[in-house]
Amino acid sequence: MQKTVGRLHLLSVEVHRFKPWPDVFPYSVPLIRDLDRIEFESPVTFLVGENGCGKSTLIEALACAANTVTVGSEGVGSDPTLVPLRELAKDLRLAWSRRNHRGFFMRAEDFFGYARRLAATRNELERDLEDVKRDYADRSPTAQAYARSGYEGQLGALQRRYGDGLETRSHGEGFLALFQSRFVPGGFYLLDEPEAPLSPLRQLSFLVLLDQMVRQDAQFVIATHSPILMAFPGATILSLDHGRIEEVAYEALEHVRITQEFLADPARYLRHLLVPDEE
Repeated sequence: MQKTVGRLHLLSVEVHRFKPWPDVFPYSVPLIRDLDRIEFESPVTFLVGENGCGKSTLIEALACAANTVTVGSEGVGSDPTLVPLRELAKDLRLAWSRRNHRGFFMRAEDFFGYARRLAATRNELERDLEDVKRDYADRSPTAQAYARSGYEGQLGALQRRYGDGLETRSHGEGFLALFQSRFVPGGFYLLDEPEAPLSPLRQLSFLVLLDQMVRQDAQFVIATHSPILMAFPGATILSLDHGRIEEVAYEALEHVRITQEFLADPARYLRHLLVPDEE
C-alpha cells in the first residue's frame, strides 16, 4: 500500500542514554528498554499490539519530549501520572522537519477532564456576566455594553467552537466534536486509543476527519486496537509486540485476522470459549 501523501513534521525519535537506566517503569518495559530509533515515513502512524506492550508508554514519552499541548486536566509538564515519562523523555531526541506547536496530545480518558473543565469555565463566565449586569444596572447603556463585552465575547467563542457544551452530548458525539473543534491544519497529534468512546459508525466518521486533516498537512501518531482505524489508506502500522518495533501490513495484523474470523463465524469461536448450558 502506498504511503499517504502529506507533510511529515516529526521525522524520527532516537534514544540517547546519558546514564544507565534503572530497572523500573518505564525503563523496564521491554520495548522501551531496547528502544533505539523510530523513523516516521507517513503522516499517519499507528502503534499496535497487545495491552502492556508499551504503546501508551511510548505515546506519553513522545508527548513529554515534544512538550505537546494536552487535551485534559493537566499539561505534560505538570500531570502527576507522567512523572516517570518525563524522566524518560530527557533521553529522547526528536528530529523535526518543521517544528510548530500546533496540535495536541490526548488520551481517551482525558476527554472527561477536559469536558468538566470546559463546563466549569462556561459556568464561571456566566456567573461573572450576571454579576456585571447587576453591578452596572444603573450605568449608561454604553458602560453596560462595554462591561459585558469581554464575558459575552468569551462565551460566544465557546458557543461557536463547542455548541452547548461537550457534556450535553453523548460520549462519542462529544469526543468527535472535540476533535473537530480542536484540529488545525499543519498540526502534530499524539492520540492514545481514540476509538475507545466511538461506535463503529463514529470510527468511520473519525476516519473522514483524519483524511481531511492529513490533506491539510497534519501528522498523527496513534496508539490503537481498532481494525477500522488501522485501515486508513497509506498509514504506517508499527507492531510493538514481543518487545520490538516492526512494520506490518494491515492484512497480517492479528487484530484484523481475529476480527475477520470471528465475524465470519461467531458460533465457532463461542463454542470453544463459553461453557455450554447444561440440558
